[in-house]
Amino acid sequence: MVTTSWGELKQTLRASVNEHNYTNWIAPLELLSLREGVATMAAPSGYVGTYVQRHFEDDILRALTAIDPAVRRIDFTVTPRAAREEAPTEASPAAAAPHAEVGADTLTPGVTRSAPRTPSSEALSMQDRMLQPAPLDPHYTFDSFVVGKPNELAHAAARRVAQGGEVEFNPLFLYGGVGLGKTHLMHAIAHELKASQPHLNVVYLSAEQFMYRFVQALRDKRMMDFKSLFRTVDVLMVDDVQFIAGKDSTQEEFFHTFNALVDHNKQIIISGDCAPNEIKNLPPRISSRLASGLVVDLHPTDYELRLGILQSKVASFRLKHPELEVADGVLEFLAHRISTNVRVLEGALTRLFAFASLVGREITLELTQDCLSDVLRASERKITIEEIQRRVAEHYNIRLSDMIGPKRVRSFARPRQIAMYLCKKLTSRSLPEIGRRFGGRDHTTVMHGVKRIEELMQQDAQIADDLELLRRALEA
Repeated sequence: MVTTSWGELKQTLRASVNEHNYTNWIAPLELLSLREGVATMAAPSGYVGTYVQRHFEDDILRALTAIDPAVRRIDFTVTPRAAREEAPTEASPAAAAPHAEVGADTLTPGVTRSAPRTPSSEALSMQDRMLQPAPLDPHYTFDSFVVGKPNELAHAAARRVAQGGEVEFNPLFLYGGVGLGKTHLMHAIAHELKASQPHLNVVYLSAEQFMYRFVQALRDKRMMDFKSLFRTVDVLMVDDVQFIAGKDSTQEEFFHTFNALVDHNKQIIISGDCAPNEIKNLPPRISSRLASGLVVDLHPTDYELRLGILQSKVASFRLKHPELEVADGVLEFLAHRISTNVRVLEGALTRLFAFASLVGREITLELTQDCLSDVLRASERKITIEEIQRRVAEHYNIRLSDMIGPKRVRSFARPRQIAMYLCKKLTSRSLPEIGRRFGGRDHTTVMHGVKRIEELMQQDAQIADDLELLRRALEA
């Protein structure tokens, strides 16, 4: 009679998974039987069986081929250890189909045990639903992410986390306005980790989905399952975390989950529409924990980045439609006119592609204006010269009359030039009109002021920061 040691197979598995995974997931398993290509294994709980099947089934199947080369599938049953040890056995008829029964240490062909009680499908589906990640967009990868100055730090940080291993910052908190690339980067991280380290349990979901699963667990009285599930992930990614602010029970559970994962060196990536300390109705102890790692701001896109995004989209579309022609100046026009939201920008280009493809015409500037008239109207800049003047005066704590008046002292002249620069960049007004609004100045004065600020932006970090802060305040 040939016998094979299940203990030896466990040691084989120990070498293929890390020690932590072996101790928590492989060691508690017992192989009960092999029958018609199906391995029946006992797990201490339904959750353990589900987790092992999702993450380690291939490793176990490879090891089991030493016992039965025909094994193709694993079924998990839930049986407490004491019940397994006391379970009676019965002999199989000799003419039965080839199968095997495995005890704690040996595998003996021809012997089977009574079938242990299996968990209900309802219980397993409940566990699956609780930890079911949100679907990932296949187009949101690092390869499709266009990098520019406004998002280069966020991209670099996301790349570092996606490499896996120990990261110097935990959590990574990405924040910024709508359509600036937060979700794209989070999906890209998840795609990269799943491809390079498939054994990791990577869970991506929105804060709303986290809250829904929490409420569902409360309703079904399965909070211990909820806690156990979410605190055994390797990488937790929560999008739009601001939605749990003010939901006392949900944010409390999120806080404890956050602490448990960080304490076990599990990576957390979070996104929000503003910095942690600016999220309304979020307790300071939670916001301070969210800010304890690396907090990265995705700035609004600049003209160069928007143009790069459009060029990338055109190149991708032409792979499928090489006959499509885009006239000179069209992409530059769109990058200039649609400035606040990348999603709107990409959506406008997609609509333009579809229209031109259907009517069989070249994408010209005239076609673009006709096809996207509603989008262009909605994207028109509504910032006024007066609003810019008021904001700049408030920022530098000077009177509006002094900023637009004749005084040329530095404390008034520099804010005046900054305001002129912002008027040129954020409005469609001509240089002569801008000059008239600044005390009747000549358009050459405005040109000089704009040029001077462009030079200082490269030399003086404080002026660059002031301009970014003012621009974001005006575009909010």
